[in-house]
Amino acid sequence: MALNIAIGGDHAGYTYKSMVKAVLEALGHQIQDFGPQSDASVDYPDHVHPLAKAVADEEADFGILICGSGNGVAITANKHHDIRAALCWKPELAKLAREHNNANVLCIPARFVSEDVAREMVKVFLSTGFEGGRHQTRVDKITAC
Repeated sequence: MALNIAIGGDHAGYTYKSMVKAVLEALGHQIQDFGPQSDASVDYPDHVHPLAKAVADEEADFGILICGSGNGVAITANKHHDIRAALCWKPELAKLAREHNNANVLCIPARFVSEDVAREMVKVFLSTGFEGGRHQTRVDKITAC
């Protein structure tokens, strides 16, 4: 099933963003690119906030954010109600983020994972479903306000 995927990040994630877009296209997914459009220095919140809003408003099925450490984009995205952004550095974490946390945004630390690991995390994240059950109870308790 083709999904609508929002993608973005910062200058440190630009090269990986291009690579991930190619993976998404090969899988037949639609892509909304929230930038940046080059590796010139940018302020990541300028790209993260519109992406998180699109996912929260269900204009995109999932989001993928890429920056140097993954921390800045994850922190920013998680400021949005209904966003569960997961910083992952192994495919197993991407799988658990979907299964147990119903994560809807994958955050990739480009400076700390190989392109092969990033590709695999994207594939796993998008192909893994949420288990629900006892995990739903926990997810329901995440939002503080």
